[in-house]
Amino acid sequence: MVDRLANSEANTRRISIVENCFGAAGQPLTIPGRVLIGEGVLTKLCRKKPKARQFFLFNDILVYGNIVIQKKKYNKQHIIPLENVTIDSIQDEGDLRNGWLIKTPTKSFAVYAATATEKSEWMNHINKCVSDLLSKSGKTPSNEHAAVWVPDSEATVCMRCQKAKFTPVNRRHHCRKCGFVVCGPCSEKRFLLPSQSSKPVRICDFCYDLLSTGEMTACQSTRSDSYSQSPKSSLNDVSDDDDDDEDSSD
Repeated sequence: MVDRLANSEANTRRISIVENCFGAAGQPLTIPGRVLIGEGVLTKLCRKKPKARQFFLFNDILVYGNIVIQKKKYNKQHIIPLENVTIDSIQDEGDLRNGWLIKTPTKSFAVYAATATEKSEWMNHINKCVSDLLSKSGKTPSNEHAAVWVPDSEATVCMRCQKAKFTPVNRRHHCRKCGFVVCGPCSEKRFLLPSQSSKPVRICDFCYDLLSTGEMTACQSTRSDSYSQSPKSSLNDVSDDDDDDEDSSD
């Protein structure tokens, strides 16, 4: 079906509409062989609070952006090559339901669908696209992925020292290796993680010690682990601050 749609006029028109919705700030999406598989609104678990994002699944990339005007205008376009994607289901917990992890070497995050059926359809289509891409390229699935950041709301104290309380003065920071919410003194060091940045990034002391001694896999955590270790949360108890999950400084 994908091959049949690849060069069809209907597919070209649909992709052109998506391009126009992102405007001049978005990257061109029309290339030979690319097919728009589906689209929809998913709730992305951001650093500050859950946010509705518009997602577009193509046969080779996953694109998402902020909703400015539904079905008319989006901004802050993100493009994720599907060859680097792995996904894992998340168990329902409170208001956080019908979710799964989207994991890549550079960025990983959780998303939630409105219904279980919608979740199943998204996951099945993503897995099919990834499988087809890897089959054609002969590559193996990526076994490296960035940690999923624990949302700010899930940590009132530093997740490493368990002592420092967060206040407007004592800010929350995120370790780029394990994704934990940590205080400044527990995350003063930097380490080069080439898959995430060309410059050394903030990591916690625990991960720094493991990385420095070569025990890299020991400090890799997953979002599922973080759910079981952190306090219960809901879509209604998070901060009203603006979404700042792309900020590389914290």
